[in-house]
Amino acid sequence: MNKMLRKKNKLLSILNYSMVNLPVPININNWWNFGSILGLCLTIQLVSGILLSMHYTANVNLAFDSVAHITRDVNYGWIMRTMHSNGASMFFICMYVHTTRGIYYSSYKYKNTWTMGVIIMLMTMATAFLGYVLPWGQMSFWGATVITNLMSAIPYLGDMMVSWIWGGFSVDNSTLNRFFSLHFMLPFIILTMVILHLFFLHETGSGNPVGMNSNCDKIPFHPYYTIKDTMGFIIMITILLLMNMSEPYMLSDPDNFIKANPMVTPIHIQPEWYFLFAYAILRSIPNKLGGVMALITSIMILLVLPWSMKMKFKGIQFYPLSQVLFWMFINNVIMLTWIGARPVEYPYTDVGLMLTVTYFMYFIMDPMNVKLWDKMIK
Repeated sequence: MNKMLRKKNKLLSILNYSMVNLPVPININNWWNFGSILGLCLTIQLVSGILLSMHYTANVNLAFDSVAHITRDVNYGWIMRTMHSNGASMFFICMYVHTTRGIYYSSYKYKNTWTMGVIIMLMTMATAFLGYVLPWGQMSFWGATVITNLMSAIPYLGDMMVSWIWGGFSVDNSTLNRFFSLHFMLPFIILTMVILHLFFLHETGSGNPVGMNSNCDKIPFHPYYTIKDTMGFIIMITILLLMNMSEPYMLSDPDNFIKANPMVTPIHIQPEWYFLFAYAILRSIPNKLGGVMALITSIMILLVLPWSMKMKFKGIQFYPLSQVLFWMFINNVIMLTWIGARPVEYPYTDVGLMLTVTYFMYFIMDPMNVKLWDKMIK
C-alpha cells in the first residue's frame, strides 16, 4: 500500500511540475499558443473519430452510404462528421503555423523536440491521407489509387509493394479495410509521440522571441499561460463552430459527394488543400521516382535545420536577409498550394517547377546567409 502511495505521489509531483509549476519564459508571445491548440485539435479528432467509427462501415458497397447515414440519420451525426473533417483542416493550419514559428525563432536548436515534431507531422499527414479515403467518394478512390501507385516508382520492389498495400490488383475492399484500421490506430500512436514531444520540451524548456536561455525571467505555467491558452482554445473552437454551422463543406471537394466509380476518372484529381503544396512538388518533377523523392524530401528536409543553421544568435529576426528569405519561403509555399489545385498544363507546370526549385533553395541559401552575416559581425 505504501509503495502504491509513493508511486501515486511521485506521479502527481511530475504532473504538478509539468503542467502547473513548469518554469516558462516571461516574454513568449501568442505564436507559442499553437502548441497547446494542437493538443486540443488532436483531442477533438480522437473523440469525433471514435464516435464516427461506431456508425461507419468499412465496405466498398456500404462505406459511402454509411457516411450519408451518419450525416442524415444519426443524432448530431452531421456535426460529428463536419467537426472531424474541418477539424483536420484546423489541425494542419495550426501545425504549419507551429512549424513556421519554430523555423523563425530557431526552435530546431532543441534537436530532440524538433525531430519528434517532424515525425509527428509525417504521421499526421499519413493519418489524414488514410482518413480521406474512407468516405469512398470519387476523389477518395482516385486519390488513393494515385498516391498508392507512387510506390511503384521504387526499383525492384515497387510493384510488389503496391499489390501488398492494395491487398489485390486494385484499390478495393481489402484496401479500405486496412486503411480504416490504420486510420483508427495511428492517432493513438501520435498521442504517445506527442507525450514524448512534451517530455523533450520539458527537459530543455521553451524558447522565446529573444533566444535567451535565462533562468531568471521565468514564471510558472499556471495561472499565467493556462489563461492565455484557454483564450486560444475559445478562439479556435469559435472559428471551427462558425465554419461547421455556416459553410461545413467549404473545404471539401465536390467530386467526393459522388460514390466511387472505378470506371469514371475525375477531370482533375487532387488531394485535400493541406497537401496541395507537396502534390505540386510531386508533379513538377517529370520523372516518377524523382517526384516521389522530392515529395518525401520536402518534409524530411526540416530534419536538417538543427545541423545546417549554425548561428550566433537564436532566431532569424536578428538576420535581416534571413527574414526576407523566410517570408519569400512562406509566399512560395502558398503559391505551391495554389499551383497544386491547377490543371497539369502550361504555364502551371513551368511555374510549379520554378517554385519547387526555390522551395529547396531556401534550405541552402539561408544557412549560407547566416554564416556570412556572422562573419561580418565578427
